Amino acid sequence: MTVFAFRDRDSLLAVRFAISPAWETQAAVQALADGRARSYHRPWLARVRADAARAGLAPLVAVLPRRGYVPDFLAPPPQAARPDLAGQLAQVRATDPAQVSRELQWCRETVHSAHSSRLLADLLTDPERGRDHLAALLHAAWTTLVAPSWTRIRALLERDIEERSRALARRGLRGLDELHPKMRWTPDGLYLADGSDRTIEVSERGLLLMPSAYLWPHVAAITEQPWLPAVIYPAAGIAGLWQAPAPPPEALARLFGRSRALVLACLDQPMSTTALAAMTALSPASVSAHLRTLRDAGLLSATRHGHEVLYHRTELGAALLRAHRGQHDPR
Repeated sequence: MTVFAFRDRDSLLAVRFAISPAWETQAAVQALADGRARSYHRPWLARVRADAARAGLAPLVAVLPRRGYVPDFLAPPPQAARPDLAGQLAQVRATDPAQVSRELQWCRETVHSAHSSRLLADLLTDPERGRDHLAALLHAAWTTLVAPSWTRIRALLERDIEERSRALARRGLRGLDELHPKMRWTPDGLYLADGSDRTIEVSERGLLLMPSAYLWPHVAAITEQPWLPAVIYPAAGIAGLWQAPAPPPEALARLFGRSRALVLACLDQPMSTTALAAMTALSPASVSAHLRTLRDAGLLSATRHGHEVLYHRTELGAALLRAHRGQHDPR
């Protein structure tokens, strides 16, 4: 069991959420080989498997065992809440070769595949070259596996953070119990049942909490120096990540047009224009026009969230949808 023990008030105040494109990329690579992930990610796997096979990712797969030590330098916990992949890859390429060598050696000591062990031995012959090669493969994996669906994935992660933040506002740090069955909050700190026996002192740098679309059913932790302590947990709602949205009630489709009614029906959670476009397979320009019309009619309102504008149904919009779903729709 890992115990994250908070040193003082400043360390408690520094608990925060983040989204990591680099972490999602390496988790996507792992999901390719994890049978337990297939029930959730089958549509995604069908789209990416052929391209992934041509991408030459074998060395990256070798350093990302599902069981065993995964080098932290490949996805260092971000300092910013919403880093971009380019900045994270620059951080990977700036890692001290001595740190790279240590982490690759720890990984090699835990893998059971002879093929993976040989690939790791090759990377260890020149840690600086191996680091840069792995960074290039991480970028290739991002381009092949994650980038085409990133808007949809990011929307899922953002919704998870919004829900968790509301739980923390209601319950304080006891709300961390809801992140994963293996996690619980006690007066001594945050307990993570991961089969280890260690205590990690959380300093004023804080603790990072990162939802992941690909991690289920696992939970992971980053605890080694010099990295910021972090816990990565499965995002809520991954079962519906790749599902097409349900059609809108037929009466609303006739009244508004099918696309506009679909936009209204998809807003069970606040969403941005780009997230709605990814979910509905409509163009961003078309979604933007529909949102403007629905907002002018009093069915939607908008709030700014950082650099994004999030749209959500008003009471009128929600009541209209409920009425037509109840009368004409089996849901």
